[in-house]
Amino acid sequence: MAGPGDRKDPDSEGLSSLGEGYRKAAPYIAASTSLVSAVALFTLGGVWLDRKVGNVRVPWFTLLGALLGMTGGFISFFKTVLGKRK
Repeated sequence: MAGPGDRKDPDSEGLSSLGEGYRKAAPYIAASTSLVSAVALFTLGGVWLDRKVGNVRVPWFTLLGALLGMTGGFISFFKTVLGKRK
């Protein structure tokens, strides 16, 4: 007799355990990739702007870009991760 834990998801039929693990982890991998890319892009944008303006002593735009990237990246990350828990 089949119990409630024995039911299989029709989307995962035929997948190996590794494939099933990747399918379950895909949203979290995408969320972490978007976090890293947001921080990197905004920081690089700040570096470019600092060089363009000529800020040599204190890289304010780099710091601002990194802060904006972290803030936006973490907001996106937590929306994705906490949204998948429901």
